[in-house]
Amino acid sequence: MKNKRKSPIITRNKKSLHSHATVPVNSYFKILFTPKMQDNLLISVFEKHLPKGTVSYCYKLWYENHFYFRLTRRRESKLGDYRYDPRTKEHTITLNHDLNPYSFLVTYLHEVAHLKAQIRYGNRIKPHGEQWKAIFSELLIPIFERHDFPASLSKALKDYIADPKASTCSDTNLMMALREFDKDDNLVYLSELTEGQRFRLGRKFFIKGKLNRTRYICKECKSGKSYYVSEVALVEI
Repeated sequence: MKNKRKSPIITRNKKSLHSHATVPVNSYFKILFTPKMQDNLLISVFEKHLPKGTVSYCYKLWYENHFYFRLTRRRESKLGDYRYDPRTKEHTITLNHDLNPYSFLVTYLHEVAHLKAQIRYGNRIKPHGEQWKAIFSELLIPIFERHDFPASLSKALKDYIADPKASTCSDTNLMMALREFDKDDNLVYLSELTEGQRFRLGRKFFIKGKLNRTRYICKECKSGKSYYVSEVALVEI
């Protein structure tokens, strides 16, 4: 048991597997959008990946905060990230290219909040402390004023604004609400399976075990090793 580690979906020895479906890489994959690039190129990317009615707001955040932006391949342990280079004073945000529009929006604003917190406070605060939570909430509120979210997602987002977690994957209710908009209908939540039931996650098969807070302890069939798997992981049965 002492070798187990936690990550958004499933981990062991700091490695993780996601249950997201793979989608074709779009034509803007891996392009680094710099603060000096042509505006219409990034707008085209946002129109492809964001919910309607949110493009201008997200573009304005990029334009006003002068950061680098890039889409990446699906990463196993995160939906997006923010990095600051103290040598060049450059800010970079990356997002996985296969997120559904609402996941893309929430993750984008999550990372922009990190950028604004860095600019405002530097390294004097915790990454997901009270200052970051306040900034993230400030970024989400205008979205509610300009965009009508589906009812289930709207409630989850309002609860998330009240107490943002370190990542969207850390909030079970928000994660489940966002995943309603994923395109793969052949997957089910791990929480829907019974204890002892066999399932597939990525390329591996597991046996569902007991719940430990928000993760199930599951045994990988081939190796017999135990993993913590998120209760909202999407799996095949």
